[in-house]
Amino acid sequence: MAGTDMDPEVARGLFEEGATLVLLGVPEGTELGLDYKTWTLGPRFRGVKMIPPGLHFLHYCSTNSNEACGEIGPKTGLFLSLKPREVLVAHWNQREDDLEFTRDPEEAERMRANLRELDGYLGPYPYDTLRKWVSLTDRLSQEVAIALQPLSGRVCAFSDVVPELKLTHTKDREEQNLPRNDQECRSMKEGLDRLPRMKLREGTELRFSNIPEQAYPPGSTPAQITQYSMDWSYALNCVLESYYKEQPLNILGELQFAFVCFLIGNVYEAFEHWKSLLALLCRSEEAMKERKDLYLGLIAVLYHQLGEIPPDFFVDIVSQNNFLTSTLQVQFTRFSPLKSQFQLKT
Repeated sequence: MAGTDMDPEVARGLFEEGATLVLLGVPEGTELGLDYKTWTLGPRFRGVKMIPPGLHFLHYCSTNSNEACGEIGPKTGLFLSLKPREVLVAHWNQREDDLEFTRDPEEAERMRANLRELDGYLGPYPYDTLRKWVSLTDRLSQEVAIALQPLSGRVCAFSDVVPELKLTHTKDREEQNLPRNDQECRSMKEGLDRLPRMKLREGTELRFSNIPEQAYPPGSTPAQITQYSMDWSYALNCVLESYYKEQPLNILGELQFAFVCFLIGNVYEAFEHWKSLLALLCRSEEAMKERKDLYLGLIAVLYHQLGEIPPDFFVDIVSQNNFLTSTLQVQFTRFSPLKSQFQLKT
């Protein structure tokens, strides 16, 4: 990890007041990052120092040292809320290829007492990316992050799936009226039907808000269904009532959580949810009039997010029906007549 050019007095103050992650036994060559910065670790790495208090995203990809090509595994991440002067200690579990955070307060105190000796093995927090990280997470609170991340505490780039049914033996398949695997398939469909049905391992799924599939209230007339299909404010209000009744603006935190999990954590499911949530917000015209603070916040969130999206996201050479382009066209077309009501300052 490269050092950061900084005034010695400032660095000393940050070392004393900042949080520290002591990460022991992480294999050399592992790709590890904190927030918006990623490093390839060397043999001396023992953790990260001078971390500003607040919410952070620790992410890492283990490396297979047995392979000649040094294969990098899928990315794993977790959100951490750190306090001033806090010391968190984790050990690398070689069998699980994962970090295990210790719950032993005595070990944490020992590490705190030995921080001066560890200093040469700790990389400094990347303050050159702090402003960007804050701009991408300023609406995301610790409470929202905890509520959205998997119960396991790990955000994984690849889903951890298990079979819905344990079909170890032929008789198990027969009991479920499924075709035997020792018989030749007669069609592609039959072959696909023989594949086990998979589900996410319990505790590993992201806990996003459920967006209603039906965008109109029960008992709506055909005319009302048409209206609700054009203006999704009813569906948005359902989400806010179910998940963010006390703090409606926290839905912006969920939008940021999904974006970070996609952009930094490489979680495709998070990208799909970000798109769905953004479409819901952008297509709710009546809500724009009723929830001005929410939409002023949305504009700020989108301003920073769109600055991080690669340019080719706006070009779809296959269908020429790009999601971002069409959704944002709807957003700003509907927002335009409301500019005077929002009293925007240019």
